Amino acid sequence: MPLPAGGYQTTGPSCWERMRIGFMIGFCVGLASGALFGGFGALRIGLRGRDLVNNVGKTMIQGGGTFGTFMAIGTGIRC
Repeated sequence: MPLPAGGYQTTGPSCWERMRIGFMIGFCVGLASGALFGGFGALRIGLRGRDLVNNVGKTMIQGGGTFGTFMAIGTGIRC
């Protein structure tokens, strides 16, 4: 069946939106991996209580920022 010749053009997200979505996905993946690796690492060295929460939180934000940045750069390259 032939495609209609009408004006049914759909446009996808812009390059900036794709990079933003890539950053958000990478940030979420980085948060999850930071929680796992940071949590196990902090428990292994014997942190408890507030020190544990601070260390794991810092590791999660760092992992999320790093992975999100690389995902955004990779998405920008593909645009």
